[in-house]
Amino acid sequence: MAKKKTKPVPTNSDPPEKEDCCAACCTATTTATTIIILLTILIPFISLVVYQFKQRIPIKPIDLSVYERGLVRISTNYNEILTENSRVSENALRRRLHPYPTLGYITPWNAKGYEFAKRFNSKFTHLSPVWYDLKSEGSRFILQGRHNADVAWIKDLRKSGDALVLPRIVLEVFPNELLKKKKRREEAINLILEECKEMDYDGIVLESWSRWAAYGVLQDPEMRSKALQFVKELGKALHSVNSERNDESWLLLVYVIGPPSSINLQEHDFGPEDLKSLSNAVDGFSLMTYDFSGPQKPGPNAPLKWITSVLQVLLSGSGGNSKDLAHKIFLGINFYGNDFAVSEGGGGAIVGMEYLSLLEKYKPAVHWDEKSEEHMFMYTDNKGTKHTVFYPSLMSISKRLEEARQWGAGISIWEIGQGLDYFFDLL
Repeated sequence: MAKKKTKPVPTNSDPPEKEDCCAACCTATTTATTIIILLTILIPFISLVVYQFKQRIPIKPIDLSVYERGLVRISTNYNEILTENSRVSENALRRRLHPYPTLGYITPWNAKGYEFAKRFNSKFTHLSPVWYDLKSEGSRFILQGRHNADVAWIKDLRKSGDALVLPRIVLEVFPNELLKKKKRREEAINLILEECKEMDYDGIVLESWSRWAAYGVLQDPEMRSKALQFVKELGKALHSVNSERNDESWLLLVYVIGPPSSINLQEHDFGPEDLKSLSNAVDGFSLMTYDFSGPQKPGPNAPLKWITSVLQVLLSGSGGNSKDLAHKIFLGINFYGNDFAVSEGGGGAIVGMEYLSLLEKYKPAVHWDEKSEEHMFMYTDNKGTKHTVFYPSLMSISKRLEEARQWGAGISIWEIGQGLDYFFDLL
């Protein structure tokens, strides 16, 4: 009987069969492809995380300010900005350079603003966290936003400095519901007063004019008069509440106003007569001198000549004594910039970390725009789209601070968490 042939057992020295070769090749190709895809995804992500971590590492303060280091000048470059932006003068941290009131806005979606407010507390007379909206809910008004309020942060601020805390409140209620009836106005005012008392605020920043303009109520003389009257009534009510933390000894009202659209005032514009009308009821006016350009009209954020013309209209336009009210103006200064996709349209705001990322990635030539007196640069992205970037610089901020000083005006910064560390050397 013949022996049954057995299939030899393969050894390590035996050549692999054809099918095994194909399988091995396929497996290796798949593995390599997977690794390449993972690296493509992970490397940019890891780079971003490392970059953000580096930006958050506290830099030891130095003795010399940006002025003493010769950094406040027209000529600058991307490498200098990347190297110097996190270095802040130890001496400058302890004193305020701007001789008039300085208000800084903080937004709840930008934690860096909260950090800067504590670190640079001595630079501010007023701090305004963007926390509240006054809204309609059925037949009643509600003040929404206490969940945003950070009581521990306020306590820390008051331990380390004297800046007054005035949270911003935006009026989102329908103007006809609020302005036409005295009881509704009183209801809104009482909500605001009670919140200030319960939360121990130093007053509020109120934003309503832009909302009223959007609803068209300012074109109606009667409604416009009622709108001004509401602000006066709110100011009077706040001033009736004692406060030990400010020189006036009452709760403060700062009112947000937009820049007049032109020398020839439109019905919706807040003008010099409105400024005078509210001057006794309002402790300060936060003037939004930024957002001059947008995606549909790319360009500088706040040309200096435009800022000057806005102040001239508001403070000299009526021929009266409105210039005496300059001390109540908080001139708006942006700490954010814009990245416009000029070849395709579009783009939008960028903050400090995004600006530094662009400088590091594209290493652009930074130019001084003589017309607007702002720094800017251009770059082309990976898709071939051309961009123009305007972002504040030491020189551009310095010139706007000087403009405010010449008028005897304060400043308001939107918003402090969007800027670079060494900007605070200027304040």
